[in-house]
Amino acid sequence: MPDAFEVTGGYKLKGEITPQGAKNEALQILCATLLTSETVTISNIPNIVDVNMLIDLLRDFGVEIRKQNEDTYSFRADNINLDYMNTDDYAKKAARLRGSVMMIGPLLARFKKAFIPKPGGDKIGRRRLDTHFIGFEKLGAKFNFDNKENNFTIDASQLTGAYMLLDEASVTGTANIIMAASLAKGTTTIFNAACEPYLQQLCKMIVRMGGKIEGIGSNLLTIHGVQSLGGTEHRMLSDMIEVGSFIGMAAMTQSELTIKNAQPEQLGLIPDAFRKLGIEMEIHGDDIYVPEQSSYKIQTFIDGSVMTIADAIWPGLTPDLLSVLLVTATQAKGTVLIHQKMFESRLFFVDKLIEMGAQIILCDPHRAAVIGLNRQFPLRGISMTSPDIRAGVALLIAAMSAEGKSIINNINQIDRGYQNIDVRLNKLGAKIKRI
Repeated sequence: MPDAFEVTGGYKLKGEITPQGAKNEALQILCATLLTSETVTISNIPNIVDVNMLIDLLRDFGVEIRKQNEDTYSFRADNINLDYMNTDDYAKKAARLRGSVMMIGPLLARFKKAFIPKPGGDKIGRRRLDTHFIGFEKLGAKFNFDNKENNFTIDASQLTGAYMLLDEASVTGTANIIMAASLAKGTTTIFNAACEPYLQQLCKMIVRMGGKIEGIGSNLLTIHGVQSLGGTEHRMLSDMIEVGSFIGMAAMTQSELTIKNAQPEQLGLIPDAFRKLGIEMEIHGDDIYVPEQSSYKIQTFIDGSVMTIADAIWPGLTPDLLSVLLVTATQAKGTVLIHQKMFESRLFFVDKLIEMGAQIILCDPHRAAVIGLNRQFPLRGISMTSPDIRAGVALLIAAMSAEGKSIINNINQIDRGYQNIDVRLNKLGAKIKRI
């Protein structure tokens, strides 16, 4: 398996690119196929490592999966083997994939029990699962953590609707609780629920399956439990993180790019965050056109003070794009403070950018001040390693705009979240080689 990119910088991109289906939506939607014994057909599934691992895991559970075309699969979970949860194979696979935690909600809803090893995923600091478990407990589930084996056993013989106020608006936590509550007895009210477009998609899908959910799109959800859910068809949204990555990439490489099917109405504050860095773009229906720009200037606040760009829970700016915004700011004119509130290790990749010649002060694990070089000093190619999915793409963007060659190691991190990214970018004029 190749594990490095050799990137020759300084090439402009030109043309059209279509974002893949949304990774974070896929993980929820695929788990939701366990809620019914009928067939569920899902299209626009991204062909990426994390999603393919989850599809394999569902197959191991006994879900009958048929590939209908490149991005469309049908799932039928009418013959589930729950004993698979007690195998070493399950423990190994689930531990490698963070999204596997969202299988618990549907399994508890339909089969009244679940078992889960501690999940894996990105190395971006602590990512608690408390929200999931407290939610299940409120619905009446009992669970035990085995310290020696590092796993959880959950018993949910009697799931009953409950009122809950989530301690954090966790997307996966909210999704998991919605799925468990959809088949529980009585009514569940979730306050401080996450309300990302992906989560709205999950709710709409469950409603099409016969579920009853009110308040979709808000942070107050009411779920009336039903006896059973049926089959449905579902098409996933475009990946907003890819859309944002392409906007930053176009600006950094001075490229003219059209992002097809970008679904601007689902992007929230993402376009505005890039506009704050001075990047121009035009919305044409479902597409976003980014013109070639020789320079872009970071805005200031109205009183002239330094612009701050920070992540926040939806409809605020997604934390997944802060790495890309930070890289894009390195060649802007002006100064910006990037404040990563949610994860404490996501900014540690800036040492690579500093080595490439960027002017960045890492204030603490959450904040970095970027002094834009306004293209006076281009970044220079270096050898580096990708620490997580989003930093990986940020480093790829930096390498594409740098002088000379860069080597990016550990690119399986990038492959986890971006489908054939090298092939797609090379078609537009990039020079990226797998080595």
